[in-house]
Amino acid sequence: MSQLRYPVGMQTFSKIIEEGYVYVDKTAYIKTLLSQGQFIFLSRPRRFGKSLLLSTLEAYFEGQRELFKGLAADSMELDWTPRPVLHFDFNAENFSLENGLEMLLNGFLWRYEEKYGCIQKEESISQRFKNVIEAAYKKTGRQVVILIDEYDKPLLDIEDHPEIFEKNQRILKSFFGNLKSMDRYIRFAFITGVARFSKVSIFSDLNNLDDISMDKAYADICGWSEEELLRYFRQGIEELAEEREEKFEETLKAMRDYYDGYLFSLKGSRLYNPFSVLKALKKKEIDPYWFDSGTPTFLARRIRRQGTFPPDINGKKCDREALQAVGLNARNPIPLMFQTGYLTIADYDKDTKLYELRFPNQEVETGFYQQLLKVYVPETTDPFSPFDFTLFRTDLVEGRPEDFMKRLATLLKALPYEDHKESTYRAVTFLISVLSGIPSLTELHSYRGHSDLEVFAGRNIYIFEFKYNKSLQEAMDQIRDRDYAGRYAMDTRQIYLIGANFIENKDSRGLEYEIEALRQL
Repeated sequence: MSQLRYPVGMQTFSKIIEEGYVYVDKTAYIKTLLSQGQFIFLSRPRRFGKSLLLSTLEAYFEGQRELFKGLAADSMELDWTPRPVLHFDFNAENFSLENGLEMLLNGFLWRYEEKYGCIQKEESISQRFKNVIEAAYKKTGRQVVILIDEYDKPLLDIEDHPEIFEKNQRILKSFFGNLKSMDRYIRFAFITGVARFSKVSIFSDLNNLDDISMDKAYADICGWSEEELLRYFRQGIEELAEEREEKFEETLKAMRDYYDGYLFSLKGSRLYNPFSVLKALKKKEIDPYWFDSGTPTFLARRIRRQGTFPPDINGKKCDREALQAVGLNARNPIPLMFQTGYLTIADYDKDTKLYELRFPNQEVETGFYQQLLKVYVPETTDPFSPFDFTLFRTDLVEGRPEDFMKRLATLLKALPYEDHKESTYRAVTFLISVLSGIPSLTELHSYRGHSDLEVFAGRNIYIFEFKYNKSLQEAMDQIRDRDYAGRYAMDTRQIYLIGANFIENKDSRGLEYEIEALRQL
């Protein structure tokens, strides 16, 4: 039985060290951070180690050197003098409550006011924060350290509540504005979050905030490289391979496909998601765990509202400025998808200075498509529903395209009236085929054009052509005339040509289709 202790969901550095859990040593970054500047911001996806990083910094600034024995920081020339630390953690509060943010900040401030003998007056939260910083400095005689974890959670959680969103935005802007005016009392301030809001909205008064999110020196500060994975968790991977009854290299590849792939700087390492790796090793099963920890739906809703075709998300391009400076009210959801971890850097064009973004791994791609399908069609998530996408899979694998199309036509009729449009029809069809675990390609190019969707299910190949308020004849003629099936002339699988026309007029709406089977000799 494994002797490794996996700190699943644990975010307290002292607890991990004192109780003998595996700790992937990131303490070498402390010295680099101290030389970086006074006010620092880091953006990383949720469940990626930001909270543990701040807890590690807190232990260092409090002078708890005994916790660092044997770690990189212990052998460095660092100042271990204890300093007052103000740690604000926005992770746990329910910000859908109208006064949720004020309640949380009041709780923190009351605690620090008592600790540093600061007399509470009938003043704003912003002024009380300034008073606490000054009181901590005067009582200890040392500059203060300020750590703020997940600063943007009071905004991400309430994207659908514009009044509370704007109120919380004003509070945060005023709160963070204190840091610059109190800089003589502050030794170091570190702010983490998922999204990087534009300076005009949140950080306008903190114009000396140094964003290290895409700096190559900090590319690996959160998340684990494969080298770290093998150094700290080889035994766990061996046990997982034994459970899966396969070779070590096969299990490592499966973990790489499922959890690896995050890249935050072109000079950085490809990184694994720590939370998912720990869950997989502890449970001895490779499954999607990141989405189980709580997935915001606002991105999926926004993509649906804009009518973005799901396959078009993969391969989008943005410049550096767009990736770093984006607010929740931005029209383009792609940069925010990068910041929240749904997309990562795949390539960079030096001539255009554009980054190509793609899903980092199978866990994220499948999980996001599942979230997107829930937004389009909630019924498909019910295992007892006739629209459960596993039933669609069975139709395709067993060569029953007629049943597949009937099921799809019935599902589309059940959609709300406002959802009956071409982008919705195409998106739902694609998502169902992909989430059925069936390889699917969109706009596959041939010498005479490109097909809308091709699905490869067992011994069957399905070639789809979609039309909107046109005709089945036009759809079928296009498949035949452009010879989309020509590339499979030597393929022994059964080929089905499927023309589909989405009807939307004052008399009717829905889906009509025609199926032609081609048997290869």
